[in-house]
Amino acid sequence: MNIVSRYIIYIRNIRRYSERTAQIYEEVLRNFVAYACDGDTSPSDRDILENLIPSRIRSYEVSMLDSDPPKTPRTVNLHLSVLSGFCRFLIKEGCLESNPVKLVARPKTGSRLPVFYKKEAMEEYFSMTDWRASEKELDAFAQDWNTKSGKKSYKSRLARAVISTLYGLGLRRSELIGLNLSEVDFGRKVVKVRGKGDKMREIPLIASLSEEILLYLKAVELMCGGERSLKDPLFVTYSGRRLYPAYVDRLVKSELSGVKGLTGRKSPHVLRHSLATELMNQETDLNSIKEMLGHSSLAATQVYTHSSVARLKDIYKQAHPRAKNGGKHGD
Repeated sequence: MNIVSRYIIYIRNIRRYSERTAQIYEEVLRNFVAYACDGDTSPSDRDILENLIPSRIRSYEVSMLDSDPPKTPRTVNLHLSVLSGFCRFLIKEGCLESNPVKLVARPKTGSRLPVFYKKEAMEEYFSMTDWRASEKELDAFAQDWNTKSGKKSYKSRLARAVISTLYGLGLRRSELIGLNLSEVDFGRKVVKVRGKGDKMREIPLIASLSEEILLYLKAVELMCGGERSLKDPLFVTYSGRRLYPAYVDRLVKSELSGVKGLTGRKSPHVLRHSLATELMNQETDLNSIKEMLGHSSLAATQVYTHSSVARLKDIYKQAHPRAKNGGKHGD
C-alpha cells in the first residue's frame, strides 16, 4: 500500500471526512502523481516523495491553468490545498521535513458571494406544496401506497420533506443523507447532526417541521409495513434505501424548477445559504449562525454578511441626510 492510499484511509477513518470528500482527495492526488511521475500509475513511495518539491508542484499548477479548457483558479487552489494536507500528513509520518506547497504562489480568486433564494420565493414554494404534507394526503396514500399512484405520492411527500429539512435546518447534503431516526428528538425538539470532522451539533426543530417529519415517517411505516429501528435512515427512497447524493441533487433540482422567484442554481447548498442569509437579515447573532451551520470558524460564517451589508446600504440611502439629497448641503 503506497503513501497515497494510506493517506486516503487516514482521512476516511481517522479524520472522518465524508466519502465524497475522500473521493475528491483521492482523485486530486492520483492526478498529481500521474503528472509528477510522468504517467506512472503505480510509482513507488520514493518516486512520489522525490516529486513533492516546489518546482514540480508549481509546474503542475501551471499545467492546470494552461489546460484546455483551463481549470479555474478556485479549482487549482483546491488541488493545492489537497496536496498541502497530504504533505502535512507525510511530515507527521516522518516522510517529509517541511511542506513544499507553502513555497508555491497560488492563483488569485475573486470573492464569490453565496447564491441564495429570497424568503418570498421560498414561502411561495411552501404555499404551493403544503397539501403534500397534510393528513388528508397521508390518508389517501394509506389506501394506495403499493400502486403506481402511491409511489408517485410518496416521492412527492419525500421531496417536500427533503426541501423543508434542508431549508429548515440549514443542513449540508451529506448531513441530510446521514440522518438516522435516533437523531431526531421530537420531545426536546432538536435534531442531532454529525457534520464535518465527525463533529456533533444540535439544531432546534421548529414545530411545523417536526409535524411534517412525523407525518412523513407515518408514510414510511405504511410503506415498510411497521415500525423501524432507530438506526434506520430518516429519509429513504420508495424501495426503503438511504438517499444518496445524486438522488438528492436531482430531487432538489426537479422540485424547485419552475417555481416563480427561484432563479439560478437549484441545489441543496443554496437552500443552506438561503437559511443563513435569512437569519443574518433577522439580525441573528453571528456565533449562533456559526453553531447552527457547523462552521469551524467565524470566517466561514461571515460570508453571509453580504446580504446585511446590501440591506444596510439601502437603509443608508433612504435615511442618511446627505444620501437623500445626493450628498449636497447635508446638515
